[in-house]
Parts: sequence; C-alpha cells; structure tokens
Amino acid sequence: MANYTAADIKALRESTGAGMLDVKKALDEADGDKAKATEILRVKGLKGVTKREGRTTSNGLVTAKAEGGVGTLVEVLCETDFVAKGEKFIALADQVLAAAVAAGAADADALLAADAGDGKSVKELLDDANATIGEKIEVKRVGRVEAPVVVSYLHKTSPDLPAQIGVLVGGEGDEATLRDVAMHIAAFSPTVLTRDEVDAETVENERRVAEATAKEEGKPEAALPKIVEGRVNGFFKENVLLEQPFAKDAKKTVAKVVEEAGATIAGFERFRVGA
Repeated sequence: MANYTAADIKALRESTGAGMLDVKKALDEADGDKAKATEILRVKGLKGVTKREGRTTSNGLVTAKAEGGVGTLVEVLCETDFVAKGEKFIALADQVLAAAVAAGAADADALLAADAGDGKSVKELLDDANATIGEKIEVKRVGRVEAPVVVSYLHKTSPDLPAQIGVLVGGEGDEATLRDVAMHIAAFSPTVLTRDEVDAETVENERRVAEATAKEEGKPEAALPKIVEGRVNGFFKENVLLEQPFAKDAKKTVAKVVEEAGATIAGFERFRVGA
C-alpha cells in the first residue's frame, strides 16, 4: 500500500488539475512521493497531448483587461465545465491574459508565440497544462481595442462558472456610459458598430429574403418596396450596435444615449465561450 493520505490526493489534484484516478495511480507509482507523482502526471500527460488535438473544446472562459487606452480580451477553452471552473484553469487563463497584454497580442497566433515567463512561450505553457490537467486546452480568440477610453465587462451566464461573455468598448467621453454600453453589448450581441460595416452581399441577401417572404405572405405588389425596406431596417436594428434600442431605455437607440452623454464609440469586441 502506497504511503499517502486523502489529503495528499486532494493537494495533488489541486496543484495539477488532474483527475482523481490519475492522481491515485501516480501516487501509487511514486510510492506516495508527491514531487515524483507530479512528474509522472506531467510525463504521461505530455504523451497524450497529440491524442487530444482532435477533441472538442466547448467550455472555458473569457477574461479581459482594459488599462491606459488599451483593452485585451482572451478566450481560453477546455473540454469540460469541471475543468473550466477549477482554480488551476482560471489561474492559467490569468497567466495567458497577462502574456497577451505584455506582448500587445492582437490574435491567437501572436499570443501563442508570446513569452509566458520562466523561459516558456504561451504555447508551451498550454501544453504543460494540457498534460497535467488531461484535457485539450487552447486559446481560441484574442481581441484588442485601442482608444482614449477603453472599458471591459465580463458576464457570468452561470454562478458556478467563470465569465462566459466578455466585452471591450473603446471610445471617448464618459466612462460610465461606455460601461453601460459594454453591458448592453453583452446582452444584445451586436455584430458591427455601424451599418456601413455590413457587407453589401449580406444586405442584398436580406432584401431578397424579405421580398420572397412578403410575396409568400400574399402582400400587395405595390406595398413590397416599403415592406422590404422596413424588414431590412429591422435587420440593421438587430445587428448594428448604434441602431439597437438601448438596454436601459428602449425608447432610445444606443447612438442617442451615447450622443446625449457627450461620448463616442470607436469600436468593440464581444466574445462568448464556444460561439
């Protein structure tokens, strides 16, 4: 019988993020030596990294930092919600975010190549975590916003999980207003800032669908142009941030609220885990 206790199992699980069965096997093999067991978990885990490459990562978290006119948003994914809410994974995500901020990374490739400290790249850091935790872990997306004022907002969709939605908003003027807009974006998920950013092909397709639907509904031919225009404008109101009814006052658009506050919005990023 190996020389270890339930407290040893708990401590090793917390330090490595590995599963109960894997931890027990490692302690058995190491005859209760926690340092040796940690190394066993790491070695066995690294062997499994390649095997895990094809697995699906649909859980995880988003984390963000906004400071000095620069905002960084990072989505870190794993396989299960059990790992996502663990202290080890959350601390790892904090490390990844710090590396993204320090490197000024604007995309996942740049972040993976960035320095994570202790002579490791972020990719090597993730590989090590992948090995000890036993799940595929990856950086999915990185967002970056620069403006005179940048705010961040993180939203939990479940009290048991870390933040699943993250938003950055950059602009000028009242910070409290921009923060309200960030919360609005989290709830209403706009895709663009202005309608000019919607590509012409998408708009034309919306027109075709609106016209075909109106005809299917038996609307009068003479009324079609007005109906189509109304439905296309409805599409814009659903997807364009500045044209959306504001979450805190649906009688006003986001553009109107921002204007009344003497502020402007230059851009935003919104990530939802797995979306």
